[in-house]
Amino acid sequence: MAQTSFTPAQVGFMHKALQLARNGLGRVEPNPLVGCVIVRNGIIIAAGYHRAFGGPHAEIEALKAAGSKARGAELYVTLEPCCHTGKTGPCTQAIIAAGVRKVVAAMIDPFPAVAGRGIAELKKAGLDATHGLLAEQAATLNAPFIKRVHRNLPYCIMKWAQSLDGCIATRSGHSQWISCHESRQRVHDLRGRVDAIITGINTVLADDPLLTCRAQKVSALKRIALRVVLDSSCRTPLNSKLIHTATTYPLLIAHKANLSGNAGRRAAALRLAGAELLPLGSNALGRLRLDQLLKTLSKRGATNVLIEAGPTVMGSFLKHRSLVDSIEAYIAPCVLGDTQAAHAIAGFAPRLFSQAIPFVWNQALRVGVDFLLTAQPQKQAASSTKKQPADHQ
Repeated sequence: MAQTSFTPAQVGFMHKALQLARNGLGRVEPNPLVGCVIVRNGIIIAAGYHRAFGGPHAEIEALKAAGSKARGAELYVTLEPCCHTGKTGPCTQAIIAAGVRKVVAAMIDPFPAVAGRGIAELKKAGLDATHGLLAEQAATLNAPFIKRVHRNLPYCIMKWAQSLDGCIATRSGHSQWISCHESRQRVHDLRGRVDAIITGINTVLADDPLLTCRAQKVSALKRIALRVVLDSSCRTPLNSKLIHTATTYPLLIAHKANLSGNAGRRAAALRLAGAELLPLGSNALGRLRLDQLLKTLSKRGATNVLIEAGPTVMGSFLKHRSLVDSIEAYIAPCVLGDTQAAHAIAGFAPRLFSQAIPFVWNQALRVGVDFLLTAQPQKQAASSTKKQPADHQ
């Protein structure tokens, strides 16, 4: 049973562990972000975090730093210690062998090979082991990991830039640049830590995007995202930037199954040019099954997905509110004043405000001359009956 009362000092220790865990962002996925501190006599004597997928877990890093001083100490960790062997050995056994006296975890690991067994193993060995300290903050930090474990789906972030009056482009389609340099830099940093970037064929035809992270050298990137185009009939031009860079940056064209005629020939040409093709089913409106796409990406190890697309694709995702987890909207201090200019979302026409899609604000942040507003769609509690992926190491 989780402990319900913790001292201010303990809260401070877990805050430090959560802060450390964030250092692994973009490097540890599909594993969770985990931080750990070891405390003796109310003082942190060692700390560690999970630095890279396949590398030592946070507890191991902290125990190594503590050495013999870990005996009789307290260990604070943002996620229940693992008790199974994956790419590394079980952290529970290392903690027991080090002689740690007390373990406090922020939350239980939802991964089925752990899921409370780690805490139970520590207790069986005679340690004082509990959880529940800053559990909500820990769950927020690892929301992408939790979603993938529970639902076999990646965490989806929708991003756009707009004017004060909600326009993402002029009526002629011109959109460069609505947002300021600092906002664009922040987006490139985000691209550099996600596993996939999704766009639609209309955006490809209108903007000829590259969809890469240009914030730093390729060798220094945390991740190189898979670029995904929703292109039902394979209209992506062979002379597009996406195709020209397909052998350097991975590119996946999601299209309707059983293409024939000109569409089939275009598909073959795209494959020869270096693109990977993925046939998907269609919904009742004849549009590609987005849930199928996201499940496929999850099976390939994708934890975080960025959606940078036009209003039709954005609207299609939001119609399936359970697929979207976060909105990032960059608001530029300008006004177009044009009712025929493009807006961020299309496909909804409610007659009443009560029929609008509700959101919950997360934060408002000044970025250069812009404001970044982040929000999450209100959702009902998701079912966790799906079979969990098996690559938590």
